[in-house]
Formats: sequence, C-alpha cells, structure tokens
Amino acid sequence: MRNSRGYQTGLVVLVFFTWGTVFLDRMSLVYLVPFIAPDLHLSHGQVGLLVSALALTWAASSLIFGALSDRIGRRPVLIPAVFAFSVLSWLSGIARSFAQLFVIRSLMGVAEGPTWSTITATVEASSKPESRGRNVGIVVSAAALVGLAIAPVLTTQVASRYGWRSAFFIAGVPGVILGLLLWRYLREPKPIDSEMAHHKPSLKGYLSILRLRNIWLCCIASAGFMTWLYVMNAFAPLYITEVSKHSATLAGLVIGASGLGAFIWGWIFPWVSDRIGRKPTLLFVALLSAAVPLTYQISYLVAHPWLMATAGFIANGGQGIAALTIVLIPTESAPPQFAATAIGLSTLVGEVCGGTLAPTVAGGFAEHYGLVAPLWIASGGAILVFLAALFMHETAPARRGRLS
Repeated sequence: MRNSRGYQTGLVVLVFFTWGTVFLDRMSLVYLVPFIAPDLHLSHGQVGLLVSALALTWAASSLIFGALSDRIGRRPVLIPAVFAFSVLSWLSGIARSFAQLFVIRSLMGVAEGPTWSTITATVEASSKPESRGRNVGIVVSAAALVGLAIAPVLTTQVASRYGWRSAFFIAGVPGVILGLLLWRYLREPKPIDSEMAHHKPSLKGYLSILRLRNIWLCCIASAGFMTWLYVMNAFAPLYITEVSKHSATLAGLVIGASGLGAFIWGWIFPWVSDRIGRKPTLLFVALLSAAVPLTYQISYLVAHPWLMATAGFIANGGQGIAALTIVLIPTESAPPQFAATAIGLSTLVGEVCGGTLAPTVAGGFAEHYGLVAPLWIASGGAILVFLAALFMHETAPARRGRLS
C-alpha cells in the first residue's frame, strides 16, 4: 500500500537525505566564499548578490513549480529538479567569473525551489494523520543536520585539500544518487478524495487559498522565521568574534551546537504537535527560539562559552517552526489538491522578506547601532511568529477531532 508503515518509513528516510542534500548544495557557496572570493576577485557586494539571487529564484520557483505539481503530480517535478540542482553544483565548480557563477547559482535556485514544496507535500500526503507532524519534522530537520552541521565541515575540508572547485563537484554527487533512488522508489501520492483525481485545479481554485486566514498568518510567520534564521546565522558569528572577542573556531562550535539543537528539536516539536496541537506547540517554540539570539549577549554566558553553546542547543527550535508554519499548518488549512501551492506561497513570502530583505536591513542597523542590533532583529522575527500564531486556527487532525 502507498501509505503502509514500511513505505512511510522508507519515504521519510529517502527524502530526509534528499532534503539534506538540497541544503548541502545551497549552503556550500556560503562556506566556500573564503576560497572563492580571492580566486574570482569577488567583492563583498558580489557575494551578497550571489546569495540573494539564489534566494529569490528559489522563492519564485517553489511557488510556481509547487503549483504545477498540484496539477501534474509530484514525481514529474521533483525528480528532474533533483538531477538539475546536482548538475548545477558541478557547473558551479567550473565557473570562471562572477557573471558565470551568478547565472549558475540563480538557476540552482530555480531547480532547488521545487524540491521543497514537492518533498514536503509528498510526505504530508503519504503520512497517516497521527504521524504527519513527526514525519514532516524529521524531513525538515535534515536541513539543520546536513546544511548547518555537516556541510561547513565537509566543504571546507575538501576545499582546503583539493580546492573549492572539487568541493562543488563532491557536493553534487549525492543528488544524482538520490535522484535515481527517487525515480525507482517514489510513488505518486494518491488524492485523499477520489474525486480529486478527475479534476485538475483551476485558477479560481488556486486563488481561493488566499481567502484562508491561516494561509496569510503562515506567510507572516514564515517571514518572521526566516528573518530569525538568516539574520542570526549571518551576524551571530560576527558578534561572538568581534564584540565578545572569542575565536572564530569557538564561534563555529557555539553555532554548531545551536544547529545540532535545531536538528533534534526540529523533529521533536512537530511530533509533539500531533498530540497537543499545532498552535500551542508553535507558540511555545517561537518564544523559545526568540531567546537564542539573546543568549549571545548575556555576559555570564559570554564568559563561559560552553554554557552559551548549551543555551543555544536547548533553545534552538527553529526547524520546528519551519515544519509548522511552512508545511503542516498551510497544507492542513488549504484544500488537499493545493498543498504544494500553499507551501510555495508561504515559502515565497518568507524567502523574499526574511531571506533577502531582512539581512540587508539588519546589516544597515549594524552599521549604525552595532552588531547587537541584528540579534534583536532576529529575536523580533521569532516574536512575529508568536504573534501570528496567536490568531491561527488549530489544524492538527487529532485536536480538530476533539474540538469538533
């Protein structure tokens, strides 16, 4: 059966590694910049453009191709996208100028955006209601484990020994392998309602999701989450090294501990939400995550970095926010045939506002008010998630059953 326990387990394992590989390829440029910039003579502004270009094309393609997958199926969109971003990782390794790298990374955003909406929509549709939050949480947490913990070590170690071009080549290999496994193993999710199989989504149907309050609130929460995520990860290392006067190695340890916490809590909190509800879980994890950027400023923790790392580990529930606000609540609020569209819409708003605009604004505040300002902005992003969650309707199947 398509939704049997064995298939669910195999699917979760397969797409866990697929989603981790997506983030490996996305984040590899960030970690390889110290090697790439001198070779290609890149300015700080050009580095920023490379990151922003990928974020923008990712955001747009997540919505466009997510909506397309609602019409033609997940497999025809997801599998070619996995092969495409793997090839583009290889092409990144042969770029000889900023212009070439800019085009390649922009196209990579186009290829990687659809993987997010189709992977999460597939897991959501293929999971039993009582295990939906757990399965989605496990898959989403792969971004923290692979992209934020393994990727910086893997890419920089390869680059230091064999050059940054080799690092891009190696980063592209897992995607090809996983693409073949998806082609062999992945089944097209069946519509929950048999009538849906005979009716393609219409433009009016797509627009109808804009009338749902939860969808708008999830877009706001997504913007807050990505503000928290990108601003904190961009400026926390600078604060630790330049303000607290610790080494870059120690900063990496502290941020790595926080990333490990994000991986663990990233699947535990969505799992808990299957039992107690999406809304109370999101309210708690948003407040908890708001404390992470502030831990870097507490003088006692600054004097005891191991305690700072422990505090970051305990409080970092960010990937849980992603699973709840970008996947679970949107898909449980929208009609099932528009699941990927709902995911793509919240992703689009989050990437544009939180992934592109917020770091720029935070950088401007840092210039005028010091590096403490971005940390408060990051904390404010988590508070925005909390405020949006206050007005959301509960969507967890178990809780809705008891409330109805």
